[in-house]
Amino acid sequence: MAHTNKEVVGVDNTFRRKFDREEYLERARERERQEEESRSKSKSKGPPVQRKPLKHRDYEVDLESRLGKTQVVTPVAPLSQQAGYYCSVCECVVKDSANYLDHINGKKHQRALGMSMRVERASVDQVKQRFEVLKKRRVPGSFTEQDLDERILKQQQEEEERKRQRREKKKEKKREKVAEEETEMDPDVAEMMGFGGFRSSKK
Repeated sequence: MAHTNKEVVGVDNTFRRKFDREEYLERARERERQEEESRSKSKSKGPPVQRKPLKHRDYEVDLESRLGKTQVVTPVAPLSQQAGYYCSVCECVVKDSANYLDHINGKKHQRALGMSMRVERASVDQVKQRFEVLKKRRVPGSFTEQDLDERILKQQQEEEERKRQRREKKKEKKREKVAEEETEMDPDVAEMMGFGGFRSSKK
């Protein structure tokens, strides 16, 4: 079989792309300069935010206001009316009370309130003042060991009373049951079978 070399007219197969090294080096340097500028801009956005130290809450956390209530929830309802606990600061819904407490005590929520997770170190004077405030708040003579003994004794008496009432109820139920069985069965037949003498000896 003979091969013939045909010349392809109009197609230049000998062309090889030549890259201009200087041009690409210049482009690379330009890109590096831009990246460096963007990095330095992001670093020098301003001084770091100084957040306040943690403070205790001056309000009561409401976990029980919607307890036991029924509510119709639609997918288009605003976040504050959806099922769960709504945080107005972070605009999010948490599904249960444990997670809600974790959220409001967590870093994200505290940052949104403008506080860091660091606690301010109290001085000796502040601690003494706090003790004084707590002493004044407590009513003098409000609680003694005698009170504790009296409360324990009272609880024991109440428990004994409850137990006695339970025993009385059980006895009453047994009496009613025996009375029902006696009325259902013919007395002559019961006596003949010997059921008359099987009364409980417990009192």
